[in-house]
Formats: sequence, C-alpha cells, structure tokens
Amino acid sequence: MAEESRTFQHVPVLPEAVLTGLKIGNTSGSQYFLDATVGGGGHSALMLQKDEQMQLVALDQDTIALQAAQQKLAEFGDRVTLHHTNFGNFDPGAQKFIGILADIGVSSSQLDTPERGFSFRQAAPLDMRMNQHQPLSAADIVNHWDEVELANLIYGYGEERLSRRIARKILEQRPFQTTTELAEAIAHCVPKKYRYGRIHPATRTFQALRIAVNAELEMLKTFLANAPEWLLPGGRLVIISFHSLEDRIVKHAFRQDDRLKIVTKKPVMATEEEVQANPRARSAKLRVAEKVMAASN
Repeated sequence: MAEESRTFQHVPVLPEAVLTGLKIGNTSGSQYFLDATVGGGGHSALMLQKDEQMQLVALDQDTIALQAAQQKLAEFGDRVTLHHTNFGNFDPGAQKFIGILADIGVSSSQLDTPERGFSFRQAAPLDMRMNQHQPLSAADIVNHWDEVELANLIYGYGEERLSRRIARKILEQRPFQTTTELAEAIAHCVPKKYRYGRIHPATRTFQALRIAVNAELEMLKTFLANAPEWLLPGGRLVIISFHSLEDRIVKHAFRQDDRLKIVTKKPVMATEEEVQANPRARSAKLRVAEKVMAASN
C-alpha cells in the first residue's frame, strides 16, 4: 500500500482560507475539530501544526486515503482519531466540534490513480467507487441502466446537453469494460471538430457517473443537514466545492439553515499564484458559516 499512499501526497487547496475560516489558532484550550474528508491528510496536517492543542477527528470513505492520512498524521499521535465512513453516514454521538471542514468531491489523487477508473486518460476498469467496499460501480450503471435513466443521469449530474444522444450511443455499443472505450464512444457523439477541444466530450458524463456511483449529492445534503448540530455555538463550518452542482447545494443550505449565519457573502477562490502552483485550485470555491449562539431566555 505504500505506493498507493504516495498518490495521496498532494497540495491542499486554499490552505490559508481554510485556517482563517475555521479560526485555527484563535481558540483557547483543547478543542475538537472535524475533517470530514481527510483524504491524504494535507489540510489536517496544516490545522494540527497551527494549533498544538487541537484534537482532530478525521473521516474518509476511501481506505487508501485513510492509510495515507494515517502515515501523514502519525507525528501527531493520539491527537488524531481516524474513522472509515462517509461524512453523510457519520454519527459523532455527544461529541461537539468548534470547527468542521469538508473538501468535497473527487480528489486529484483518485483521478491520478488509473486503476480507480475515475479518469479516461488511461485505460482502466469502469469503477469510480470512492468506498471500495460498496457494490455499485460505474460499469453497473453504464451496462445495465435503461436509456431514459442514463440520459436523465447525464443531464442532471453532468449538465450535458447531448445527454440523450450519449445515452443512445451507450446502449448501442455496450457492454463497456474500460474508461477509454466509453470515452471514445462518447466522443463520437459530438461533431468531429469538437472532439479534441480543451474539455474532452466525455468529461461531463464521467462526472455524472462518479456522482451517481458515490451518491455524492445526496450524501452532501445529509451532511449539511446534520453538521450544524455537531457544532458548538460560535463554531465554524467550512466547505470547499469544485463544481456548480455542489456549490449550489452548499450556498442554499447555508442560506436556509437558521442555525447558521453566513460568514462569506461570496465564495473564496484561489489567487492566480495558487492556481499556477496547484491547478486543481482553479475551480475550488470555499464557503464559511458559523453556528449561531443559542438565544438567551
């Protein structure tokens, strides 16, 4: 697993905005924080270094990520507690946190590991499972869902205007075994002059499949409904999203939850300097909300 763990060594996005948003270092005494999507532990390590009294609970549904995080955060000893779970399924019991971070969506490490099947840059099985123990994979959806289900999925989660054409092509050519086979079929659904543009024609369909396989939007909504209850009054909730569907859900959840007050009127985005150093940061949007104080009698 050492080789796999190294794939999770990546630069965390918006590091200063995360530390500022969570008010890391501005709390007194030993406080509990939650990293709801620990990944390789990049954000968590920065948080623990900034506040030497912090106790951190860290979650991830990806076992490879958890192994990498365990190595990354080993120096902090018993200040860190790791859990293998999706943040939508997490139950902290009576534990309350002064800060919660969620860096949602697929990680660059998952994209860069060909055998995980998240990317079509190299031939790989149609997998896309963040939790390797769940049964549903991208191959199950592509090879067994009917045309209407596929078209609705690709349009709804991928915002792909050619969803019906792509769904029809999938049914004509399935079964598909690999990511590259599927990407090539999708590419033939668009006019030839658009097949080799800046964005590959299969990008939105792959996004849609990944979201469906991992129930990402449903889990995000559940997490956003639960997380305010886990916060202490005055505690902060920081969410980083990477596409419009996620950001829209976060924005609306913050606005509609009377347990929270919005700290960031507009999302925080990466500077040009950060984008040059870490291209993944280009599409990142960070929003912060704070748990309101309980009303006094």
